[in-house]
Amino acid sequence: MAVRTAGRAAAAAAAAVLITLTVTSCDPLGAVTDSGSRATPSSTVSATGGPELSDPAVLAAIPAKLSSDGTTITVGQASAKYTVQVYEDLRCPICKSFETASGPTLASLAKSGKVRIQYTLASFLDGNLGGNGSKRAANALRASLEQGKFVPYHEALYANQPDESVDGFTADFLLSIAGKVDGLRGTAFDAAVQKGTYDSFVKQSEKAFESSGAQGTPYVKINGKEVASTDSSKLHDAAQFAQLLKQYGVK
Repeated sequence: MAVRTAGRAAAAAAAAVLITLTVTSCDPLGAVTDSGSRATPSSTVSATGGPELSDPAVLAAIPAKLSSDGTTITVGQASAKYTVQVYEDLRCPICKSFETASGPTLASLAKSGKVRIQYTLASFLDGNLGGNGSKRAANALRASLEQGKFVPYHEALYANQPDESVDGFTADFLLSIAGKVDGLRGTAFDAAVQKGTYDSFVKQSEKAFESSGAQGTPYVKINGKEVASTDSSKLHDAAQFAQLLKQYGVK
């Protein structure tokens, strides 16, 4: 993995470059990486043939818990036959592209009990671009897990993601987004967001990302197999992602 503390000035300069359709990941040494064309996200479709999963009540019903390693957050049933691992930085716009296009498909499969999703939250973009937005967002998302609201809040964070260059995930903004998730706001959650209750979790999660072999985000494994760079564009199109799951063994 590239050294994250090197080339900080160059990384900051790279952040000013406009993101184009060739961008496929957020890079640990810069804002984004150009590595091939990416399809414009299509309308989302459900892999199970069911309705779109934008209903907050439906999303809230999908279980989520912290795994025994202390960093992985597993969404869906532990007994699910298939596993999709997602490494992401909440400040990364390419992660938003992936979640917008393919998140509903994953949620549908998790709801049906077919797939469990394992999230690892990175925060390297704070070092690249300045600020603490990635760390604050990861802390808030971890806090939402304690309230049983991880899945709807995860979706809400991406739906309201600020531009990565402005470090917009402030505590006040994160609480404002949380207000859109029924039942999330409360004394314990608000205090966790404001005080950084889960900062140690955020640090350990970044270490887990660094040791994963990922060169950027989103980094996706399906049934333990890393999605090849030649298939990365399919992460950003709902129909192609459904086919990609089958290609990697999700039947």
